[in-house]
Amino acid sequence: MSSVPPANDSVEPTVAIIGAGMSGLLMGIKLAEAGIDTFTIYEKASRVGGTWRENTYPGLACDVPARYYTYSFEPNPNWSELFAPGSEIQDYFERVTDDYGLRRHIRFGQEIEEGRFEDGRWHLRTAAGEQVVADFVVAATGFLHHPHVPDIAGLDTFDGPTFHTARWDHDVDLDGKRAGIIGTGSSGVQVISAIAERVGHLSVFQRTPQWILPFPNHRHSRLVRTLMGHSRGLNRFAWRAYRAGAESFAGEALVHPGWQRRVLSRICRAHLRAVRDPELRRRLTPDYEPACKRLVLSGRFYQAMQHPNVELVDTDIDHVGPAGVVTKDGRLHELDVLVLATGFRVHDFMRPIELVGPSGNRLSELWEGRAISYRTVALPGFPNLFTVPGPFSPLANASIIEVSESQVALAMRWIELFRAGRVRSMAPTNEATQIFLDEVEAALPDTVWATGCRSYYLGADGRPEVWPWNARRHREMLSVLAVEDWEVEPGPVTAPQRA
Repeated sequence: MSSVPPANDSVEPTVAIIGAGMSGLLMGIKLAEAGIDTFTIYEKASRVGGTWRENTYPGLACDVPARYYTYSFEPNPNWSELFAPGSEIQDYFERVTDDYGLRRHIRFGQEIEEGRFEDGRWHLRTAAGEQVVADFVVAATGFLHHPHVPDIAGLDTFDGPTFHTARWDHDVDLDGKRAGIIGTGSSGVQVISAIAERVGHLSVFQRTPQWILPFPNHRHSRLVRTLMGHSRGLNRFAWRAYRAGAESFAGEALVHPGWQRRVLSRICRAHLRAVRDPELRRRLTPDYEPACKRLVLSGRFYQAMQHPNVELVDTDIDHVGPAGVVTKDGRLHELDVLVLATGFRVHDFMRPIELVGPSGNRLSELWEGRAISYRTVALPGFPNLFTVPGPFSPLANASIIEVSESQVALAMRWIELFRAGRVRSMAPTNEATQIFLDEVEAALPDTVWATGCRSYYLGADGRPEVWPWNARRHREMLSVLAVEDWEVEPGPVTAPQRA
């Protein structure tokens, strides 16, 4: 910290937060707790919640234990199940928004389209043409944000309802219908398990089999919920216990070859024995290492796939026609409803927002080819900007809430230095960013994502774009400000005129 100038005239920073999902709300809470009231959260939708607002499909649940998938400082003793349904998670974020008085800071229906860093401040423009000026921008836009719609010929010619899982049409009655679902990732597995016994016939279009980790969900009893409601210490213990379990087993299996990876593999392979038909079991068996794609947690999927009205279709799709899906063997799979469980464009992050730095440098140019970041939280050439979460954040079967807490904590340290008049602007250097990227690249060969499969962990160039170490290292890395890695413009800061 010796390279940061001493305090000068203090100024209350203005902060523009893009997105009222988990990370945007977290940033607002921490600003409010620090006594900073000059922040605004810009949300293009009409409600908070982000991913949990957008996704409402049948069977939706978090694949991280709910007691761990909470803000560390704000437990929820009332989770009904180990893996809470999506509606409860949405309710949690709605409650937190109210409890922390954030609604007065949120501008709903306001989509940020572009921003320019000029004269030491960010100048943002909304889709409605409104101009916004702020000292800091926090891009809390998430990554499970833009639905991926596959490029399938004739998709728009189907006569029945067609929708993505993130745009579920609840007006469509599935009972007794001939339904088709494209995709068998996490969302697809949850939907299949939920609707298999409702529909008349379910065609499951599988491009690549998924490894399934058998982690049965269980309900929390009234006694457990009562005990949790009377003891924050018990909630804190549960949060730490789930974190320790996730990091010491699954977290290590993903980033290091060792006993954890071997045990994980054996559990997944043994679970396949739940499929009694040898031919169906063969077709559901992946040809890659477990967890190379995002590991899917389910205790019901294989049971659903063996239901008499469920058909696995693993022949490639040729096109979609008015009556249904036609596979490359020429067979028409007649359908009444078609569901796309095809995931998200996870590498878009804050795009299509365009940001322009002080030298005329553009975000679209920096991220041409692949999205990069400095230590997951900032971008070279873009001062006073923080990404929560940003490229290379730990995403794989971990609680992204805890990841965001570490990133917000680092952003708050810089904002407090600005507030004290010690700095005016800060951005990571190109050199420090490249060192981080080189370290990531060097660590990737040991990870499970480099063992050979196609997944959303891979960028356009086929290289994994993911955090290649355990989550503990991420916390430790962001606990250090590393001022030497930043281009810092010192104070004094003269308080600008506020509109």
